[in-house]
Amino acid sequence: MAALFDVIIVGAGPSGIFAALELGNLTRARVLLLEKGPDLPIRLAGAGTRLSGWGGAGAFSDGKLNLSPHVGGSLERYLAREEIEALIEYVDGRYLEFGAPKEEYGGDPGALARLQARAARHGLRLVPSRLRHLGTDRCPDLLARMRDLLSDRIEIRFGTEVTRIDLAEGIVQGVTDRTGVHYSAPFVILAAGRDGVGWLAEESGRLGLPTGMSPVDIGLRVELPAAVLAPLTEVVYEAKLRFNSRTFNDQVRTFCMCPYGEVIREEYDSVTTVNGHSYAERRTANTNFAILVSTTFTEPFREPVAYGRSVARLANLLGGQLLLQRLGDLRAGRRSTAERIPSGGVVPSLKEATPGDLSFALPYRYLTGILEMLEAMDHFVPGVNDPSTLLYGVEVKFYSLALRVSARMETAVPNLFAVGDGSGVSRGLVQSSASGVLAAREVAGRLSGRARPERRFVPAPQAKASKRIDRRKKAAETLLGRGGQR
Repeated sequence: MAALFDVIIVGAGPSGIFAALELGNLTRARVLLLEKGPDLPIRLAGAGTRLSGWGGAGAFSDGKLNLSPHVGGSLERYLAREEIEALIEYVDGRYLEFGAPKEEYGGDPGALARLQARAARHGLRLVPSRLRHLGTDRCPDLLARMRDLLSDRIEIRFGTEVTRIDLAEGIVQGVTDRTGVHYSAPFVILAAGRDGVGWLAEESGRLGLPTGMSPVDIGLRVELPAAVLAPLTEVVYEAKLRFNSRTFNDQVRTFCMCPYGEVIREEYDSVTTVNGHSYAERRTANTNFAILVSTTFTEPFREPVAYGRSVARLANLLGGQLLLQRLGDLRAGRRSTAERIPSGGVVPSLKEATPGDLSFALPYRYLTGILEMLEAMDHFVPGVNDPSTLLYGVEVKFYSLALRVSARMETAVPNLFAVGDGSGVSRGLVQSSASGVLAAREVAGRLSGRARPERRFVPAPQAKASKRIDRRKKAAETLLGRGGQR
């Protein structure tokens, strides 16, 4: 028998939680939040995965709140700059209400400008961003406060995996879970998160929802003495650096810099990848960060998630789980051994990684871009490119699905919204949370009769890329038709 609600939210990550909080503030609607993973106490006890359950992947993240429109997502594709900034300030205020620290990094314009000028002299772009750092150890407490507030306002069901989005005459009617139970509601907000990318891609295909492909981000995690990067991390905490590789002109970037943190393993379905954490209450002697190379594939290739997983599986095959190599060994063309690893003085924080040779796992194009960026960073911050620097592999970010949505996060199916990392809208806590707020405000307006549906959609990223490819092809054909060649 169908359970009747006003709004169903699928997923209890940051976007789903903030959608629920906003609906609780603006309406008295009957809201149901369905989450396939367990509640927070069970997750903290070690049960379930690190990606699903209350808080989603964010529950065990480093807890960085990037307060810049340029970092952590693509909301700039949907909203005017002023609206994004107002939304980010609102989301930041809510995090502060639930216990986020008041301390803020990256707010000194003079110091930031000096770092940007130095970076530019070496081919690097330092993206400015204000940031609050929750710390992996503080995230659970903040999420627990959100859970306590919502428990009296909405219905939350854990261990409930949604397998089907239900439509009637092209309009959403609710969802069905794995046991065959149908939940009925005139509004559905999909907040499937990173763990739900595969399912959302399958359902999008079944329903005919327009999608595109975001870049595949593949790379390594770098670990070195914290003192090397202290001139950066003391000012901005997390340095967002961009670089264009000389050989292939690929975009290479730093990601998730963890000052005085540790490297951790992360499970994605059947593969093991690497990530990083830093804490509020304790420090290690090292800083770690990822270097990722972004590649946008073109038609007819449509399986970027499968490609990323295949690279990760190769590293798992070679290393048992994860590979570890000294930078000096990689440049010398030899594998690292258990004896060589400690010779440089950097003690690996992830003890279970297997010494080996990352060049057997990472494609040449990615490895070339990473080594070129490490050279550039060494000119900017001496010591990064030292032979003792440790490299873990591989790190893969599965952000491949890009649903076509409106500026209020509505899909091509009326009253069906898609938010957060799983939909391709965001890549971090703040913009993920903001997308949930956007969808919830639109739903609240429609429930009250104040809002009229907005049916203008932002094209999926791949659609834009295809048009550029078509224009280049036509230009080439015209040139060749004139008897010319370049």
